[in-house]
Amino acid sequence: MTVRPTLLWPNTALRRKAAPVDKITDETRRIWDDMIDTMEAMPGVGLAANQIGVMQRLAVVDASQERGRAVRMANPQVLHASVQLRTHEEASPNLPGVSAKIERPRAVTVRFLGDDGTMQERDFVGLWATSVQHQIDHLDGKMYFDHLSKTRRDMLLRRSKKLKG
Repeated sequence: MTVRPTLLWPNTALRRKAAPVDKITDETRRIWDDMIDTMEAMPGVGLAANQIGVMQRLAVVDASQERGRAVRMANPQVLHASVQLRTHEEASPNLPGVSAKIERPRAVTVRFLGDDGTMQERDFVGLWATSVQHQIDHLDGKMYFDHLSKTRRDMLLRRSKKLKG
């Protein structure tokens, strides 16, 4: 298991859709292990494979207090989203030093291929739901700041550029 470097914005891989995963293999499990190590090192509550340059629809999420409860997902897809919204300060290791308040559904039902290779459906609420949606956005080539108005997005990107020097 390895902590992998994350791609930095504006790397074009962050704007491309990740390819679907046909089946869960030992290599898939190794990538998930590396993703969990990378997520823990940030520290963060989720990571999508394309954030580390792996263009497969793989994500990990762990919003637990005690940690060590990561959910490994291949091809995650939101089946149902609550009408009630939740606001959370979101950030990404791909755009270090900046964050923004993003409003997303408070709860989601997600279908995905689990680490045992079976199709699963699971409900996520609160920070878990926010993180899952954030990772699915990454897998679709979207960044959290795409949910902002053009003015707020431009301000965030300018601030990030200043931080880089």
